[in-house]
Formats: sequence, structure tokens, C-alpha cells
Amino acid sequence: MKTKDFGSKQPSSPNEKKIGLSTNFQQHGKTHKSARGSKKANFCKICEKNFSTRGNLKNHLRTHTGEKPYKCEDCGKRFSSHGTLKNHIMIHTGKQPHACEICGKRFQTNGNLKNHLMIHNNEKPHRCEVCGKGFNQQGYMKRHMLIHTGEKPHQCNICEKRFSIRGNLTTHMLTHTDEKPFRCDVCEKTFIIRNNLKTHMLTHTKEKPHLCKLCEKRFQTIGNLQRHMLTHTNERPHLCVVCKKRFTQVGSLRTHMLIHTNERPHQCHICEKRFRQNGDLKAHLLIHTKEKPYRCDVCEKRFNSDGNLRKHKITHTDEKPYQCVVCQKRFNRRGNLKTHMLVHTNERPHQCHICKKRFFQNEELKDHMLIHSKEKLYGCDVCEKKFKSNGNLRRHKITHTGEKPYRCVVCEKRFNRRENLKVHMSIHT
Repeated sequence: MKTKDFGSKQPSSPNEKKIGLSTNFQQHGKTHKSARGSKKANFCKICEKNFSTRGNLKNHLRTHTGEKPYKCEDCGKRFSSHGTLKNHIMIHTGKQPHACEICGKRFQTNGNLKNHLMIHNNEKPHRCEVCGKGFNQQGYMKRHMLIHTGEKPHQCNICEKRFSIRGNLTTHMLTHTDEKPFRCDVCEKTFIIRNNLKTHMLTHTKEKPHLCKLCEKRFQTIGNLQRHMLTHTNERPHLCVVCKKRFTQVGSLRTHMLIHTNERPHQCHICEKRFRQNGDLKAHLLIHTKEKPYRCDVCEKRFNSDGNLRKHKITHTDEKPYQCVVCQKRFNRRGNLKTHMLVHTNERPHQCHICKKRFFQNEELKDHMLIHSKEKLYGCDVCEKKFKSNGNLRRHKITHTGEKPYRCVVCEKRFNRRENLKVHMSIHT
């Protein structure tokens, strides 16, 4: 039988472990005793978990007591084990001693390097027993299981909101303090999470390091790449238990569920209007501030959201990527195609609760409701004339700018309204 040398010589094989001290020898021997099925001597009386060494048991007990005796001298953060403190200190020193031999990326701990290597060999040894999804780390799989169980064990002691992951609770707590400790060196924008800062920095460098191997499209974050990959597989793993609609992202499912509950948790502090998503609230606040940070590099027109800018840019390219499968008509926006499809089905899903009139689009219903209220919410910032709908305001503003965005494809004549262009097209037909 092969014996193990715990003296000074080097191990004869990679599987042999060199331990120089007698105490370490004794601890190492316990791991073999455990492997042979013997009962571990270090037993937690609270949760009944067993450990191979007394030191591991002591570290574990601190998870029950909340004790964190190890303090970082740089930032004052405390930790329950000395090893965790050592790893944390590398954040301040910037030391990353463990390098990936394939891509050269460096890591603070050997464990992080091992997890990273699984990305290169596409190894996902941990599989969900419910949906079969694979993960390269057991911790990721455990967090994923909470999606199926709906369990949210971590609760905020201020607003009582619950979270499935402790890290999400930690991030949430910063919303109560308004603390944003991570600052961009370029534009000085601050962030609650370090990863958000890293992602933001890519907007300055224009770097898109994550490549889709199928269509070679590149993305700034691996999350965006993973969501993009679902467009190739047409996979929609997240199911609404109410209406059975499926989604590619769990976030989209959560947002969709608010339709069934009619919950609008995000409120504007100026006009008290409520929204389902925080992103919608942020976009709405720009209406009050008149801020339009997104500029078209072709015509220099400005917009209050990146999405509106992207939609606008299509008007310069004449690109119409969305096609109706019934009449083959093409559209430059997915929403316009969806609205157009209602023409074929004659479906008018949006109904006025006062006069029962029905509409194709929710925006049409909103404009219609102003007829009943007589309210004019949209004011022109040039002549202060007020309008019932934002669409009427936009059409009015063209009278000030002289802009004629609608062009006849036959004779190149331009018009300031789409309706005028349609009337003109009858001349050619």
C-alpha cells in the first residue's frame, strides 16, 4: 500500500498532498477517515451539520452567531474567517496571482480560477433536477433552485422586502442610504454595484468582448450574450402560471406578472404617476426635467431614452426588418407590426370604460380618454399652446421647425404629416 510522506520531500504525484506539521497531518488524516464513512467528530448542535476539522466547525458556527472577528484595516469591513479576509484584502492591493493559461485573465483566488476554467471547456457539472439547466458552480445552481421554490429567505429590516440571494439584499440596502460607492473616472457617474461600474466603463471604451459564435454579433456583457443566444434557439424557459405565456428572461416574466396583479410599485415623486418597471419611471422623470441625453449622430435630434434613439435611427436607414406574414408589409418597429396584425384579426383589445369604444392601441385609448376629461396635458415649449395628446403636440411642433420628415418614394416630395403624404401618394396610383 502506498504511504504518504509528510516530511520535507516533494510529493511523488499530483494527487499526493504534502503536509509538514504533525497537527496538519492529524487534520489531513481526518479527511480520509471521513471518506471511509466514519462519523465526523465536529458536529454543529444548531443545524446538525458535520465538519472534518474543529477549525471548520468554528468558522461555521459564526454563521449562526453573526460573529465577524476579522477586520479589514483599509475599509473596516469585517469577516467571519481569516481566509475570507485575506481574499478581501486583494481587492485593495489589486493582487490577482492566479492566471488562466488559456485567455490570460487573472483572479484573486484559485477557486475563482477553477470556476473560470469551466467556461473554456463548457463544463457544467451541476444540473437542476427540475428543469435540467446546467451550472458550472454549485452556488449558482442553489440560487437557481430558488426560482422554482419561490423562496426568498433574505429580508430587508427597513422595508421588509424579501430576496432570494443575500447579495441582492446587500445591494438593496444601499437604496435606503443613497450610497453609491463606485465612481466612474471618466464621467464621474456613481453606482451601487461594482459590476454596474464595470459594465458602464464599456460605454466609454466601446468594447464588446462577448461574441456570439453563431452570428458573430458582439455584446458588452455576458448577460446580453446569453439573452441573445435564446433568439437562435427560440427557447423561452420561463412560464407564466396564470396565462401560460412564456418568456426568454426571468425578469421579463416578473414584469409580465405585474399585469395580472395590476401592481405598479414605482411611483413618480413629482406627479405621483405609478409604473410597473423602474426603467419606465426613469424615462418618465425625463419628461419633468426636459432632459434629452441621447443624441442622433446623423441629424443631432435628441431623445430622452436610448430606445427612442434606436427607433429614430431606423428612419435614416429606411430599414424595415419586421414583416407581416399575412400581407408581406414591412415595418421599422416591432410594435408597429404588432399593431398592424390587429388589422387582419380585427381585434381591438383596448376599451374605454366610459363609452365602451374600442381601440387597436393603448395609446389611442389614452388619447380618447382625454375627450371625456377635457384635460390638455401636453404644452408646446415654444408658443405654450396645449394639446390633449403627445402625438398632436409633436405634429404641432413641426410648424415651428419647418421639418418635413415624410418623403414620397416616387417624386421625393416631402410632407410634415403622414396623412398628407398618404393623400399625395394617390396621385401616383
